[in-house]
Amino acid sequence: MSPRPRSTKAAPTYVKSRRVTRARRSKETDITLTLDLDGSGRADVKTGLPFFDHMLTAWAHHGLFDLTLRAKGDLEVDAHHTVEDVGLVLGAAFLEALGERRGIVRYGTFGLPMDEAMALVAVDISGRPHVVWETPKLSKWVGAFPSELAEDFWRAFAQEARLTLHVRILSGRNTHHMLEAIFKGVARALEQAVTVDPRRAAAVPSTKGKLD
Repeated sequence: MSPRPRSTKAAPTYVKSRRVTRARRSKETDITLTLDLDGSGRADVKTGLPFFDHMLTAWAHHGLFDLTLRAKGDLEVDAHHTVEDVGLVLGAAFLEALGERRGIVRYGTFGLPMDEAMALVAVDISGRPHVVWETPKLSKWVGAFPSELAEDFWRAFAQEARLTLHVRILSGRNTHHMLEAIFKGVARALEQAVTVDPRRAAAVPSTKGKLD
């Protein structure tokens, strides 16, 4: 039996383009990005943090999102401003790209194995920002990337994207593998959640008639 194909995110005619450009400039960071939710997984990312670039590229690739990102931050001080602000801008772009969120599946769940590591991710594009983050103790660094900033990034993203995100590491030893499993798992869960289901026509996926 041939494997079941992945669902398409090709949007019906009643769904507007889900491609947006956002920017954020402050004394700490200068960030510009373009995000297309209905892309093919192309990524061109430069943040000054190689591991972070690697994670964002993997996120775009496995979510089938097209992402172009340029970020300049005060890395001589700390990586925190750059990582958190990228999360804020990417989350805001994600929310804007979804528009009224009509017809989307809304929920997504994915278990992502990465060698010995296993991440379980669930998302709800609910309009209500909330994050549950459960991981074992991580090593302090992956290359030049402070591992604790992965949680800060996803909390910033969820805040601005106005979604609920649950992340659990079920097993793992290598911090690189655990973080990569999280980024890829979030990508696949979001890819499910933003898919437009033609059976829903133009309806908002809530019995309340709105998402908030």
